[in-house]
Amino acid sequence: MKLSDIKKHLETMETVNFQLQNGTFVPAHFHVTEVGVVTKHFIDCGGTVRNEKVANFQLWNANDVDHRLKPVKLRNIIALSERVLGLEDLEIEVEYQQTGNDGQTIGKYDLAFDGNHFILLSKATACLAQDHCGVPQEPSNASCCTPGGGCC
Repeated sequence: MKLSDIKKHLETMETVNFQLQNGTFVPAHFHVTEVGVVTKHFIDCGGTVRNEKVANFQLWNANDVDHRLKPVKLRNIIALSERVLGLEDLEIEVEYQQTGNDGQTIGKYDLAFDGNHFILLSKATACLAQDHCGVPQEPSNASCCTPGGGCC
């Protein structure tokens, strides 16, 4: 989902709710503690230099159980980020750490909308240079990183 999409959805919403793919809701008293731009400049295992840029939202739960983020407040936070940071119409990545899961780290999620709620979609890693790495097109038990393969 792009920034323009979330802004459009927020215009018609009465409440802001985020839900994980398993149906669990982010507690209603969450805070959006950060809105920003994350830029990743890297080289993949095939030697290609890449640049990625996303709009980043960080969700956080506090002990402030009376807090409820209203759509207008989130729209205002986004507008401020656009003005101050030059935030563009980028894909949104959401950072969220589930409560009650000792030892878990922050999860990164893509974002979708089901007509009522924002859905945090699980992300996965992938090899971006499969044609250079010798990764078979069909799944197999063979490792792409064989000695002398130039991948790893």
